[in-house]
Amino acid sequence: MSELSANPLQRDGRSAIHDLIASDARELSAKLQAHRHRLFPPQARKTLRRFSSGEAAKLIGVNDAYLRQLSLEGKGPQPETNSSGRRSYSFEDIQALRLFLDETAKPGRRYRQNRLPGEHLQVLSVVNFKGGSGKTTTAAHLAQFLALRGYRVLAVDLDPQASLSALHGYQPEFDIGENETLYGAIRYDRARRPFADVIKKTYFPNLDLVPGNIELMEFEHESPKALAEKRSGDALFFARVAEVLGSVEANYDVVVIDCPPQLGFLTLSALCAATAVLITVHPQMLDVMSMCQFLIMTSDLLSVVAKAGGDMQYDWMRYMVTRQEPSDGPQTQMVAFMRSMFGERVLNHAMLKSTAISDAGITKQTLYEVSREQFTRATYDRALEALDAVNGEIEGLIRAAWGRV
Repeated sequence: MSELSANPLQRDGRSAIHDLIASDARELSAKLQAHRHRLFPPQARKTLRRFSSGEAAKLIGVNDAYLRQLSLEGKGPQPETNSSGRRSYSFEDIQALRLFLDETAKPGRRYRQNRLPGEHLQVLSVVNFKGGSGKTTTAAHLAQFLALRGYRVLAVDLDPQASLSALHGYQPEFDIGENETLYGAIRYDRARRPFADVIKKTYFPNLDLVPGNIELMEFEHESPKALAEKRSGDALFFARVAEVLGSVEANYDVVVIDCPPQLGFLTLSALCAATAVLITVHPQMLDVMSMCQFLIMTSDLLSVVAKAGGDMQYDWMRYMVTRQEPSDGPQTQMVAFMRSMFGERVLNHAMLKSTAISDAGITKQTLYEVSREQFTRATYDRALEALDAVNGEIEGLIRAAWGRV
């Protein structure tokens, strides 16, 4: 074979870049699948690790000493004890403990976090169209944090790149078939299916997932045509996500939507379905400038949607600083600049840049899934403290929207 014919960019003198890209995609996909099988064999299921007594107590909201006393008295689910006497609980044990404590709690004290009658479903859309803002990492950790805290959570992957799905054990091109994303439930033709059929269980109790893959782009392509045809009785694009979420509202307390990194029909639909919006921003000048353009475009488009009948009443909107390096002077100045402009709309806590989070991602895990022993303890503790502070602040906003203290 000649050198010319061996070059995938040359074919009869014409460019064949699409063939090269397709070849790279197939090879990369196969390698990623092989990597996943090494980490998690095909017959294996990802499972959630056990939690130390201290971690369990923190999640439930009691003292570790109280859990120890319950264990000694044989009350509630009993922990597993290793050879060194350390106690640990499965997440199912933690849930059972919440139920047990609720049954014996003083009036007004609740350990289970699920919504009460009259408290509306919280739909949180995590948005930004600047890559590297930590949007998917934020959505994944927030959804898992809320699930661990006892809320019934639905995570929706609206990003065709499907990183949120991959973090939860679903490789988009292998595990997600046709019509198995949100698109299957909001498409405009007769192939539309019930939303409940595209919801998948995860290895996190309390956390379900609507996975994503490249077929979500079909909604971007079909919505302009549907708008032009204006078929009577058909919900407009911006109402379709809210419509399907309403069909499963009774099953969840919180929905976390990971929006795509562009301001298209999918993102606008998520913003129209939301009761709250979280905008992630990396505290550097180019990222803040990009966010400025994002805000201008969002405002313009949402005003058009509002005139067409869209109802966007948010409980809250917050800017979340991500991947911050506290020792970086310019970043510190940028955060101060944002706080001076937006005040309380910037979360009090910021997510720090951490090697612990990126290292966990190598094995398609989050910081809530890995154990402390896998990292330098100071690094792990610092990252986990920042995560819990950010997510705890967001939990407080959710509870405030429900009228809880």
